[in-house]
Amino acid sequence: MEFSLKEKYGATDLIEIVRLLRAPGGCPWDREQTHASIRMNFIEETYEAAEAIDAGDPAMLEEELGDVLLQVALHAQMEAEAGRFTFDDVCDGICKKLIYRHPHVFGDVTADTSGQVLKNWDELKKKEKHHETAASDLEAVPTTLPGAMRAAKLQKRAAGYGLGWHGAQEALSAAAAAGEALCAAAEQEARAQAAGRLLFAAVGAVRLAGVDAELALTRASETFTAAAAEAERRAEAKGGFSALSGPERDELWRGITKFP
Repeated sequence: MEFSLKEKYGATDLIEIVRLLRAPGGCPWDREQTHASIRMNFIEETYEAAEAIDAGDPAMLEEELGDVLLQVALHAQMEAEAGRFTFDDVCDGICKKLIYRHPHVFGDVTADTSGQVLKNWDELKKKEKHHETAASDLEAVPTTLPGAMRAAKLQKRAAGYGLGWHGAQEALSAAAAAGEALCAAAEQEARAQAAGRLLFAAVGAVRLAGVDAELALTRASETFTAAAAEAERRAEAKGGFSALSGPERDELWRGITKFP
């Protein structure tokens, strides 16, 4: 392979390295990959970048963003090999989109607040994507998003058409009704449907309270995990969980966390 080693590499070098990896005589593993085979890699790398953001770790974020960029380069190279588009085409597309959706920067539109910027962005996106109805707008929300994130996005878009709950308390009432239905249902399918309504309404209540449901759930999960570790540490001083009675474990748990 003809490639010159350097002290510092850039985006052009990345594209060339990926091309060489997938070229004849390159890496057998890279050459075998398809969009579908590395789909989960893309998702995992994106979540790892998000973890670096949550950790506030610049060095980790730098590395993880590189892994995400590699995924972009790999997918673009596969399409270049098929003659459909290149990495430069991807860059061209996003540049044009940014220019189009920022008329207050690259045009003569005025937007003095973030709220106005987002309003203009949404209107331009609807026009660009031909989302002229509530149905088409909601159907455009990716089904592959995490559940809480997708539910919140669906609800937010529906609210733009005057659909959905009008306040957190109204959503909480719907969640309570769904909870009662869940407990009362005798059939598994009925319980599953009630559970779905319960979770969807809970996301609605959280969203209307001005909180990101996906992030809130992630943080609650982290708090729960830390509490479990602390409970185990305290239990070890008394012989471990197995040495405690049910009420003793409950008392220990309640002394650590707000979780039931």
